Amino acid sequence: LPMAFRDVNARRHIGLQQLSSLASTGRTFLGPVKSHKFIVDESTNQSTLICSAVRLLESLDLSSAAGQLLNETIQAQNKEFKTGMSTLLFLVGAWSNAVVECLQQNVPVSAIVSVMSEGLNSCCEKVQCLQISIHDVKKELCSSRVRPSTFECKACQVGCDSLLNPQDLLYFQKHVSAPEVIPTSSCSHQGDDCHFNKGLVSPLVDLGSAASLVKPGSDRSSSVIPGSGVIVSSHIKQKLTHSRHFSTLGKSRFPSQQGNFQGYLLRPSADPCECCDLGHLAMALSHGNQTGMKLLQSIVAYQQERADCRGSSQLNITEIVTCPLLGLPESYSCVCRGFVTLVPPEQATVIKQFKDKPLRILLVDGDLTEQYRHLGFNRPQNVRTILEHPNLEGGRAGGTWLNRMLDILVGFEVNLVLVKGSVCKNLLDRCTASRILVIGPVPRDVLCAFMEVTGAQPVTYLSQLNPSCVGNGAQAGLWEASDGRAMDLGELVPVQISVRGLHLLTAVLTTAVASRLQLLEDQFWTSVYRLHHALKDGKVFRGGGAVELLCLSHIQVLTEEPVRPAKSGKEFPGPWLAAAVAEYKPLVLQALASGWKRYLSVVMCNMAKAPTELEACALVDHHLRKAADCGSPSAYILELFRRGDVLGGGSGPFDEHGEGLKVYDNVAAKTEAWRRALDLVLLVLQTDAEIITGPRRNELLNSPLSSEFMFL
Repeated sequence: LPMAFRDVNARRHIGLQQLSSLASTGRTFLGPVKSHKFIVDESTNQSTLICSAVRLLESLDLSSAAGQLLNETIQAQNKEFKTGMSTLLFLVGAWSNAVVECLQQNVPVSAIVSVMSEGLNSCCEKVQCLQISIHDVKKELCSSRVRPSTFECKACQVGCDSLLNPQDLLYFQKHVSAPEVIPTSSCSHQGDDCHFNKGLVSPLVDLGSAASLVKPGSDRSSSVIPGSGVIVSSHIKQKLTHSRHFSTLGKSRFPSQQGNFQGYLLRPSADPCECCDLGHLAMALSHGNQTGMKLLQSIVAYQQERADCRGSSQLNITEIVTCPLLGLPESYSCVCRGFVTLVPPEQATVIKQFKDKPLRILLVDGDLTEQYRHLGFNRPQNVRTILEHPNLEGGRAGGTWLNRMLDILVGFEVNLVLVKGSVCKNLLDRCTASRILVIGPVPRDVLCAFMEVTGAQPVTYLSQLNPSCVGNGAQAGLWEASDGRAMDLGELVPVQISVRGLHLLTAVLTTAVASRLQLLEDQFWTSVYRLHHALKDGKVFRGGGAVELLCLSHIQVLTEEPVRPAKSGKEFPGPWLAAAVAEYKPLVLQALASGWKRYLSVVMCNMAKAPTELEACALVDHHLRKAADCGSPSAYILELFRRGDVLGGGSGPFDEHGEGLKVYDNVAAKTEAWRRALDLVLLVLQTDAEIITGPRRNELLNSPLSSEFMFL
């Protein structure tokens, strides 16, 4: 037995070491101020900018068993919540190091597993007092009204027939050096086209585009913001150039963008306060992720207007798709009604011929290839297959299939085909030559959206096609940027497909930097799912480090509790385990707390709230002492949150605006990230222990006899 202990301490736990090594690479992803990483593909020499744990693990060597378990855990969190992966990754590393330190002090494995699991469950119950319902959050946001963010949010939602209220006018004059801002009594644009250009929601205007509305030089004539009913004097340009309220001012790379703005904004909700609250909630949940925030606020405004009629306030993510577009500045990002996707130039030529014409649409729920068979397909028995996949290039069998599929489409006068899976290249070329537009792959949610409004019924094979499966009323055209120009970016051309009554919205994410394309899309979806889960749960955590700080305070209380007499029973399988738990409980609880303390310290260092982790830990300890002296740690932390001063001077560590903006966390995503991180660490711990000592010897190591040999 003494040799076994020396064996454990000498070899340590390789799995825990691997977890710690892998997790250490993602510490810069914590908090609102993240340090991005460039991932270079050695085979293509192409680089990608990443800022998430999911993308990081895709580029790491995960051949080890611990690495594969870590990847599966991160993927499970991403699949369910789309957020919390960076927290999960960091806590896996922090708790792995903490467990290794416990092992070095000869703490039995069973005691580590029991105390850590019990401590986490107790903390999850304790932090429920920091939960707040969405209804109460709306009240707080409506009462606090952080002015810079409020103006920015409302500016994104002003419709063509809406006017700025007097409070907004006063705020605009006060904080933007007060050029002439005069509300007009009427709007020159009337009718539905004021908000929906040809049935499509026009591009969202970036606030930085306000500079392009002003005429340069000494010309002091007034310019009208289209769709806002506001006249802005031309000398506002010099004021806005250095305004802290706008982050994307400056000259556009495209001259036509200056002075030629023609986009309309999304119409606000019938309840402006409701839209404002949800927009603020999205911002409070963003944790510094401002990418696409204005787009999300516009989507919320549009869906909230429909939700008022349905009596529901949920964010419908099935009606949201993205289209990453390379080659334009990020100020061209917008929200469009309908489905925006990229097609080759040959298909764009066909779309130009479809302009303003109703199209007959077909939906294919599968691959459009000869080899495709649906899931569960059973091959006929007693049939011998001579040739599984015939040559489609010039083979007679392949040519017969192509001709038959094309004849079916032409016979039913189909103009547009949306395919869920892949499309045969030869069939695609033949259809394009016959002026039939085939687009794939298309998300399933898009097929469902078109099915509802066109009457089309999805088919698995074209041979199943009948007249009732073909829908009508679809329209297709080239996607137009905010300056009204149709974009032709070379290899791929953005096109827009819509139908009257279609509620599908596409967030077009533009950038001129190829390595940022995937990053922008990931960050946008993270913001969407954070708001979605907050509305789904109906509650959020008060954030900014408040939840972790309360966990640390609660663990202090648990540690200082008197040790109860060791009793065996239902909780413990024997008196020896109960005795070990009682003896090592304070030490293991401190190991559990070290994970959250390191989490807070790293976030503060990433935000430059503290120069070193040591000073950050000292600040955390200072708050813990004050919370303990207060007598009610939860009340103390709630007061810190109310003042926006959870950690650090002036504002919490997640308050990137420095204006006292309250920060919130998702309840289920955060607690599930904790549980998954600890479960993974404890699983690897127990597995390593069995590998090192064997299952039977591991039981002996955790027996009361083991403690006697520890001191021999």
